[in-house]
Amino acid sequence: MLRKIFNGFSAQRQADHRANLGRNLIRHEAQIGGQLFGPIPAGRRREFFCLDEHTWVWHEEWTDNKGQTHVQTTRYDVRPGGILKSQNGRYQPVAMSEARRLKAAANAYLHRISKEIYSPAS
Repeated sequence: MLRKIFNGFSAQRQADHRANLGRNLIRHEAQIGGQLFGPIPAGRRREFFCLDEHTWVWHEEWTDNKGQTHVQTTRYDVRPGGILKSQNGRYQPVAMSEARRLKAAANAYLHRISKEIYSPAS
């Protein structure tokens, strides 16, 4: 009985470790993705990352001159019929020019994270 309990703890600990590792990898990827679009101004946080097979996220946070914090999150849902963009809960189709920019950004992101995170150590 005790062995079963300890095995359960071990399995939970492994699951927690995998989940924590996954979150940390996404955070690291998001940080790299945010740098793709040039230097990030002081006091600003920018992230760009692939959430899952169909979803890309652009997130920015900053404080203006009056000390007010602003947050802008753009979510791109890539579907067979096109790309939908969500900002502030409103979905709209993406124009072809924006779709091309998203594709270029996604390719640059994939290249950088492959090189900086997932390539074998040399």
